[in-house]
Amino acid sequence: MSDFDVDLFVIGAGSGGVRAARIAAGHGAKVMIAEEFRVGGTCVIRGCVPKKLLVYASRFADEFHDAAGFGWSVGETTFDWPTLIANKDREIDRLESAYVANLERSNVKIVRSRAVLEDAHRVRLLATGQIVRAKHILIATGGWPHPGADIAGLEHVISSNEVFHLKELPRRILIQGGGYIAVEFAGIFRGLGSEVTLVYRGDNILRGFDEDVRAHLRGEMEKRGITILTRRLVEAVEKVDHGLCVSLSDHEQVIVDQVMFATGRRPNVSGLGLDKAGVQLDDKGAIKVDRFSRTSVRHIYAVGDVTDRVNLTPVAIREGHAFADTVFGGKEIVVDHSDIPTAVFSEPEVGVIGLTEAEARHRYARVDIYKTSFRSMKMTLAARDTRSFFKIIVDGETDRVLGCHIVGPEAGEMIQLVGIAIKMNATKADFDRVMAVHPTAAEELVTMRTKAATYIREAAE
Repeated sequence: MSDFDVDLFVIGAGSGGVRAARIAAGHGAKVMIAEEFRVGGTCVIRGCVPKKLLVYASRFADEFHDAAGFGWSVGETTFDWPTLIANKDREIDRLESAYVANLERSNVKIVRSRAVLEDAHRVRLLATGQIVRAKHILIATGGWPHPGADIAGLEHVISSNEVFHLKELPRRILIQGGGYIAVEFAGIFRGLGSEVTLVYRGDNILRGFDEDVRAHLRGEMEKRGITILTRRLVEAVEKVDHGLCVSLSDHEQVIVDQVMFATGRRPNVSGLGLDKAGVQLDDKGAIKVDRFSRTSVRHIYAVGDVTDRVNLTPVAIREGHAFADTVFGGKEIVVDHSDIPTAVFSEPEVGVIGLTEAEARHRYARVDIYKTSFRSMKMTLAARDTRSFFKIIVDGETDRVLGCHIVGPEAGEMIQLVGIAIKMNATKADFDRVMAVHPTAAEELVTMRTKAATYIREAAE
């Protein structure tokens, strides 16, 4: 008789955990997965999926405006926040049911309970007190919003968890943060008609992105009426008769109806019993793993945001799949975390892959830059003041494309396809050989011929 109840116990039924559980079960493993909230995790329940639905909703105002230039008379329009939220909730319920059904079809046992480690092989289910003995354990508990400093009035602030369940659309909202979530929700609320103020402690939004992308997106957001205040922090939030009074670090005060902090996420490791099992964390509180997602305990693994490698849903899914194939499928698969395409569903949208200009100039002796900014064909009749931006970064010695950066409509769709070429080590000449599809915005990717700049790094003396 086996000493274990299951071959694999997965803590967390988000994107990475669900994929790992299903693939492991497909390899013949006996699998149990525990989830204390809802199956689907952050992405499906209160992350990228519901956010994208809200992004779609926010873009209709532009479509109504643009229609006039093409001969359409739309007439008076109204927006109803409760209807959007109810329809969003219905879709999330459907997706959760699909996730549950897929797990059950794979013969994965789902446990609706918080699960904590008692030691290196035993997991306790808090809902029942049951102890489950597992040969292998996978931790896939994701990340959790981090509010930052414990300021006065923090109880009046919402995070990206609560924003999807607001009872009404705020007329005025202040968002603190400068990353994906902050700029995306700034665009969402502005598109739906709210007055939006974005506060960020850094010099510019989207830290870590290419400087041209950051500058272009900020300019476009400000054109849309979003107030962006950089080099500032929220120091206090006070409830007043006419809303919330937000005090900033420059002594300015802003009156709004809602305050949202999107100041980053931390690995969700609190209270999991990792110390009892001997699982080590790094200095940022993330679970330390090797290239096979193995922790400091040989039979315990971790994937996704809880490891703080690349915090994107598709990465968690790939890591979970690779783990299951490696441990239960007899294959050694290492996830390649380089050149990962990603999109920011701001308005306008951002799609990027590969190196920024600064990174390329630091790593390579010669770097060629190609870039262009233009008003898209649709905007000529729509008479809307918005421009797209494309940038390609090339190794000047080998001609290999090192990075691609797009700001404009459907940037996310374009960067997914560009990602294939870059992962295949395509050169600028390869791009140039492709016939343009005309008239499209994407044709700029294969028609840019004139270098905007060439940088040659001086050899160290």
